[in-house]
Amino acid sequence: MDRRGRRAAVALGSNVGDRMSHLGHAVERLRTVLSDVVVSTLIETVPEDGADGPLFLNGALVGTTLETPEQLLATLLAVEQERGRRRHRPGAARTLDLDLVLVGDLTIESLRLTLPHPRFRSRAFVLGPMAEIAPGLVDPVTGRSVGELFEMLSARRGWLDSGPGGQVPGASI
Repeated sequence: MDRRGRRAAVALGSNVGDRMSHLGHAVERLRTVLSDVVVSTLIETVPEDGADGPLFLNGALVGTTLETPEQLLATLLAVEQERGRRRHRPGAARTLDLDLVLVGDLTIESLRLTLPHPRFRSRAFVLGPMAEIAPGLVDPVTGRSVGELFEMLSARRGWLDSGPGGQVPGASI
């Protein structure tokens, strides 16, 4: 890694309690370990795969880090716990969900961490906000930019110019 660090992308989500407060806390905490932070517009989305539950507030954050991906993941998990995140079962409602999506051109496959995030290419609620703030970030597995991946997903789902279904513009943090 060079002395300037690597660009890291984090997906942000919350669907329990004061969602805006949870996401704002996460952004402020992440500013302590990332520089040059840019935060997307927040969007309200339905839980994925038809799961029942409250609507999510989703967004993305991109910044530069000198930390290792493992250190960054530990920070994300700690911030989730600060806001009362409990991992009862997959897909459960959560106060805060922070996913490490990309860290530069790194690819990692371990028991604790997979980079790039294994499902980000199929999630409009991740790709849309990321494409808004960092369309040129490149997925090291496919070689495609986040902007290209979002366009491909949008075309595959037939959204064209209307945007992804089930999403409405939200507020900025």
